[in-house]
Amino acid sequence: ACFVPGGLDCSISFVSHVLGKVCVHGRQKEILSVLVPRLTDLTKSDCIWQRICWRLVECVPDRWMEAVVPPFVQSAPGADTLSRLLGNLVVTPPKAQFVVTQKVLLLQYCHTTAVLQNLLGYLALDSLRRALLIKVLQELLETWGSSSAVKHSPPEQQQYISKAILICLSHLKEPEIESCRQELLTSMMEGVKCHLDSNLPQIRRLGMIVAESISSKINTDGPVLKFQYEEDDEARELKSLLVQTPPFCVVPGRLDDDRNEKAEAALPLVLESTKKSHTAAPVMPEEESDAELDSDDDLIPYDMSEDKELKTKAPVYIRDCIEVLTGSEDVDKWEATVKALESLVRKNPAATREVSVELAKILLHLEEKTCVEGFVELRQRAQVAVLTTDPIPVAKYLTSQFYSLNYSLRQRMDILDVLVLAAQELSYPKSHGKTKHSGAQKPCTQLLPGSDSSKDWRRIVDERIKSKTRRFATGQSQVEMASGPNEFNSVAGHFFFPLIQHFDRPLTTFDLLGEDHLVLGRLVHTLASLMYLAVNTVAVTAMGKALLEFVWALRFHTDSYVRQGLLSCISSVLLSVPSERLLEDMTEELLETQSWLGDVVEKDPDGDCRRLALQNLLLMENLKKKLKTVPS
Repeated sequence: ACFVPGGLDCSISFVSHVLGKVCVHGRQKEILSVLVPRLTDLTKSDCIWQRICWRLVECVPDRWMEAVVPPFVQSAPGADTLSRLLGNLVVTPPKAQFVVTQKVLLLQYCHTTAVLQNLLGYLALDSLRRALLIKVLQELLETWGSSSAVKHSPPEQQQYISKAILICLSHLKEPEIESCRQELLTSMMEGVKCHLDSNLPQIRRLGMIVAESISSKINTDGPVLKFQYEEDDEARELKSLLVQTPPFCVVPGRLDDDRNEKAEAALPLVLESTKKSHTAAPVMPEEESDAELDSDDDLIPYDMSEDKELKTKAPVYIRDCIEVLTGSEDVDKWEATVKALESLVRKNPAATREVSVELAKILLHLEEKTCVEGFVELRQRAQVAVLTTDPIPVAKYLTSQFYSLNYSLRQRMDILDVLVLAAQELSYPKSHGKTKHSGAQKPCTQLLPGSDSSKDWRRIVDERIKSKTRRFATGQSQVEMASGPNEFNSVAGHFFFPLIQHFDRPLTTFDLLGEDHLVLGRLVHTLASLMYLAVNTVAVTAMGKALLEFVWALRFHTDSYVRQGLLSCISSVLLSVPSERLLEDMTEELLETQSWLGDVVEKDPDGDCRRLALQNLLLMENLKKKLKTVPS
């Protein structure tokens, strides 16, 4: 019950039941789009209407509370408006507290950043609710620092939780930070480790940004964490959440007219002061520069305009390159060799084949002696050139070294990259297509440039040809597809099968099925690429069957990046293996794969995995339709 003007006592529980019933039937937008703006105006200056509004929401039955409170939060224009409409609703009814602190923040992730700011700002505006704000922050950090949550929840939900953490941190005061400093530090260390272990760059960057923000809050005086990552709009948006926006900008519902007038009147003063500061700024540097003049500034520099840089000649022979790369102390000669090695290998294939494996070994272990621009790309292109020049021995060497001891993860991933790039180059034809022009051929008469009569003659002839020629297809000049033998045909097995053989054998410093899941993800994507490039080759059917067995063994892997690679492998098999061979040689594997793909579409937490699985199911359906239309 509540009191209305006139001293009368009334109950609004019936209205609360009607509100809950309407919202639970999916009509939240229709009713709240009218109700919330009206209540916002009525509660600005009338405390009785505030109490009526509080009772209106409090009396909603628990079974309908979830349908009412989140739309209220979404409809409110700001945190202080939400505080007037809901009061201390989250303190008393357990169901409302559960909906606000658990459902909206931890289980749902469809709400916008503005809704998060309204909700967490609402918790921070009252002393009774600030305890819930700290509790919510602790639960968010617990979820953010859980390795299971990082592996199994979609990136969108992790970004949502990260935003909520940053907004909570922006509302904390110094005494509150001091009371939970150690807990924040522990959560930060656990969470950043889980995020940096992820294979997804987006997840790693989220962990870096949140860890930097927590560190800046708990270490105001000392050193703070600092990571290197790309500063884009998303990163800037996340960092901006750590800084509270002034209330008169965020929450227009609470502003009175006089406050608006004051804010507008303050803007010209600020602009005027900034203009004055800009006009006065150039005066100071001139005075300081006169005072800081040194006698050394009067020295006349040498004229170096005609100086020429001395260039070191690169070696001409492959064996000389090997000597320079392995034993030379001349840095300039070493740099020139690295830059010229690719072209030298491609120009001398016979000499390269004599030392191909030795050269591949040197390039695999080659480290940067001096600062060479694009060193990683130069080394990679040289490795690809060696591998395409002598594919079988070099491929055998690289695939054997992938599972060997005493290699870093970076070197193993370099091997995978080189194999894919070389396979791509071998599978494409070498010759370029000739330009074929559609329509009538142009006359081959050579015209003098600058002659007006020649231009008129050409125009008249072109018009006559155009009027008397029937064209079935018009358009710009087309380039014929280059044709040539597929050099990847005879070597595809040497690239593929050694990589797929020993993935389940852990080494002392290398465990693909354990902590080195980043390399496993790269391996799976590499196998998918090799399978796709092996279309129309002799070994494609055997490769497809082996790849399906490989996918089946790893289909329940916990890392989403690995699962995405496995689904890409399925796509490559369906696109590369002839449909007749698929149905005759792999019927059982395809049926099992189809059942697994259906489960992925329904249950996988990663959106990209669900999308890839759906694409594979569509490919299977198209394959069935294609085979039904073929006459027996």
